[in-house]
Amino acid sequence: MAKNFFGITDTGMLRDNNEDTFIAETVLDNQFILACVIDGVGGYSGGEVAARLAHDAILNHLRTPSTDIIRTMKEAVAAANDSIYKEKQQSKQNDQMACVLTLALADVANNKFYYAHVGDTRLYLLRDSSLVKVTRDHSFVGFLEDSGRLSEDAAMKHPKRNEINKALGFDTQINGQADYIETGDSPFLPGDVLLLCSDGLTDMISNSTMTAILNSDKSLSAQGKALIQAANDAGGKDNITAVLVHNNKPPLKQRATKPIVAALKKKSDNEDQEDHEYNDELLKAEAKTKPIIIEKVNRRSSRAVPILLFLCLLFLGAFLWMLYKDFFQAKPQKDYVQMNMIDRKRNEQEQKLLDSINNPASNEVFVINVAGGKPVVISDTLTIEKDSLHIIGNGVTLVRDSAYKGPALALSSNCKYVLLDSLTIENFDVGVLVRNKALQFKNVQFKNCRVPVQYQVMFADSGRINGRFADTIFYNIDTLTLTANPR
Repeated sequence: MAKNFFGITDTGMLRDNNEDTFIAETVLDNQFILACVIDGVGGYSGGEVAARLAHDAILNHLRTPSTDIIRTMKEAVAAANDSIYKEKQQSKQNDQMACVLTLALADVANNKFYYAHVGDTRLYLLRDSSLVKVTRDHSFVGFLEDSGRLSEDAAMKHPKRNEINKALGFDTQINGQADYIETGDSPFLPGDVLLLCSDGLTDMISNSTMTAILNSDKSLSAQGKALIQAANDAGGKDNITAVLVHNNKPPLKQRATKPIVAALKKKSDNEDQEDHEYNDELLKAEAKTKPIIIEKVNRRSSRAVPILLFLCLLFLGAFLWMLYKDFFQAKPQKDYVQMNMIDRKRNEQEQKLLDSINNPASNEVFVINVAGGKPVVISDTLTIEKDSLHIIGNGVTLVRDSAYKGPALALSSNCKYVLLDSLTIENFDVGVLVRNKALQFKNVQFKNCRVPVQYQVMFADSGRINGRFADTIFYNIDTLTLTANPR
């Protein structure tokens, strides 16, 4: 039986050294195929050192059989992180080194695979001639591409393509952070192919090019070499690594059944003449009635035109009125937030956090990275006015200064998508102040907050208000706090 896994790495056309490495071998009593791509970062030698340390740590950790595969994989990745972090503490020369990796364990016998992932290396699954990206890129550009805000072509050319917000060697303890290591499992059916690769491949060639190569009749090793060659032909700006795993069991074939037509053929023949006679009569009846129906429809259409025109004008007027109201409400909302904020001198970590949120260069992603895991003390409201923002806390806590009474975060009406990720908000009267449904959460905790999220509704300060308030995703009607426009 031909070997059903293959790995290859190449320096590329512009680099002098190769900071990539890979693993492609059987482990855990030969039950699983271990496929892993590791991309080191941190200088000429630092990246190579980080990749080698991760390579050795993962192999050593996956020598022993285990019943909990996902847990074992997370422990292996955490062990690689610890190994890199300890080396950084001892080596001044490589104190900036880190690496990203994607790890897969393929259980061909049971038609299943498991994966663990940190960074912007990738895992793809080829099934039925279609290539699907399984992992998410832990990067600014990856977030935009995965959320549909950036096309594949634009992402490949983006100047911040290689900026990452997760890597091994960044933090001391990543295993304690619930979603720092992305994990999962999926069916691995006969005929399926897994592709693990570094960004040196995906930054150079498109999904369609990779799909065409993997759908060719070439051997697995020839396909791997063809991927490397295609990336080099496109410029080869970085190290290029690819690992392929094939479930080479024969694909299951469904047994085709013939339509049961023989028994019905005679009956069908006998009924054909009757059907033709009936259809002739039906067509004659239609021909007689069609002019009447058309005239009736046209008459109704002519009556409907003024009604439709009136409804369109009515909807247009309502839309313009909503725009008018929203325009004049926007300024009071901003004034309200500012009136409740006392001018205080922020501490260093808080100021860094605010600067990162407001920094135009950071666009839509902000990463909290506080040394030692210490909480960030908030002494004034952090106001978010961007269209989109992804705040990745990596387990950091925002805690209220004892002299401050306002919310930790406030979203302006300009926000359309704000994702709070892996963050804890503690000891605030109001955790987050919002005005629309732009806010989303992922692994967020509110501790000792009287109101975790307060939905602020603005009303004109004149006239009476009629109607009913419905619940939203943010609040219950019983705890709704209404704030009128101040003068």
